[in-house]
Amino acid sequence: MTPRLKEKRGIAERLRDAAAPLSVFAVALVLWEAIVWLRDIPPYVLPSPSAIAWKLIEDRELLFASLKVTLAITFESLALATVCAVALAILIAHSKRLERTLMPFAVVLQVTPIIAIAPLLLVYLAPSSAVLVCAFLVAFFPILSNATLGLASVDHALLDLFDLYRASAWQKLLYLRLPAALPQFLAGLRIGGGLALIGAIVAELAAGAAGQGTGLAFRIVEAGFRLDIARMFAALALISLTGLAIHAALASLSHLLLRRWHESERARGE
Repeated sequence: MTPRLKEKRGIAERLRDAAAPLSVFAVALVLWEAIVWLRDIPPYVLPSPSAIAWKLIEDRELLFASLKVTLAITFESLALATVCAVALAILIAHSKRLERTLMPFAVVLQVTPIIAIAPLLLVYLAPSSAVLVCAFLVAFFPILSNATLGLASVDHALLDLFDLYRASAWQKLLYLRLPAALPQFLAGLRIGGGLALIGAIVAELAAGAAGQGTGLAFRIVEAGFRLDIARMFAALALISLTGLAIHAALASLSHLLLRRWHESERARGE
């Protein structure tokens, strides 16, 4: 089979795979609309999908302005978490003592609920900084854990080969450890991308309760006080679509970087 035919076949398979969940989602929306219409449910109790779509169009300027705030926090925290996690993973890979010293603190930050940390950070930091730190803390550990695992999972035969050719520590890192850790790192990045959004939303909820912030989470709280349930659902829909878009973008990045040499992506493309 030629590469062009393989590519066309892969596109057709991806479209077919996407058709099933989209069909189920469309049926669910139709049933939702029908139930609201048949039972005459008030919009302040349960708005219909059409009412939510109309509210999304009606309040698009307000909601998309809030979406920009949430996206900025999400991407800033994800970039910061990625840089710090990779740097720390490289240090840990070169020192077991450093791993035993620092990893317990990373685990403590991971297992402590972010909803409990957010109000405390708001006491000591400006609201924007507190939201950024919360999103950073949530995204940091999965990237660190996966990057550390990848750097430690190098084939010992390849390490012996590099030792045979008297490669320096930096040469081992650049030409062996980092490429070998790329699949695990990208898996952690996909997890961290979604968690950064969750951390931003949770921190915005805490900041919004204090009268701060203009992100989507604050719009949900504000709409709840006003019993504008349609706007709550519209903001929630934007958050869900944003999470899907982040995951799809990071999955595409993983496929782009791994498709030519790693078995996980090569098998998917066959």
